Amino acid sequence: MTDPALLPWPPRPVVLAGEHVRLEPMAAEHAGGLVEAIADGELDRLWYTIVPTPASIDAWIATALAQQAAGGALPFVVRRLRDGRIVGSTRYMNVEPVQRRLEIGTTFYSAGVQRSALNTECKRLLLQHAFEALGCLAVEFRTHWFNQRSREAIARLGAKQDGVLRNHQRLPDGSLRDTVVFSIIDSEWPAVKRHLGFRQARLPAP
Repeated sequence: MTDPALLPWPPRPVVLAGEHVRLEPMAAEHAGGLVEAIADGELDRLWYTIVPTPASIDAWIATALAQQAAGGALPFVVRRLRDGRIVGSTRYMNVEPVQRRLEIGTTFYSAGVQRSALNTECKRLLLQHAFEALGCLAVEFRTHWFNQRSREAIARLGAKQDGVLRNHQRLPDGSLRDTVVFSIIDSEWPAVKRHLGFRQARLPAP
């Protein structure tokens, strides 16, 4: 029986705040801040990622909000608390209400905050809400086979690799992506939560 204290599905817009960051529901007015975040590191030029360009940012946000309205996603912007700057974006996606599963993805961060405590805290906030407020049975992470940095970062969270989906997705440049799939299941969350708190305390502030 589903716990009546759990929030209803699909996930509704919510603000998730931590020590260093605040995850805010994405809105059209965030376009300028997202463009600045992408420019730090020229993230849209990395061939193995799907990051919007300045010219496509408005359409990208509109698509994300349409997916949210349909119940399939919940996009966030990542705001650094010490200066109020938007430094990235992430979202819940591939939401499966009946199975109580979702994916955390479409994530990017400005170069200046990478290798800091920011990603660890963002993932801890998202996972805590997913498992403790939404009652998820599993949370997935997916990335490009060639995005070695992303694969290593996902593994450091405590996620386990489930497998590789070959020729899974066609990218904007026409190439085919082999997608590496990781997940964390509900029984693993208490240990992962403790691990993420331990890691966050030992990483530099963003």
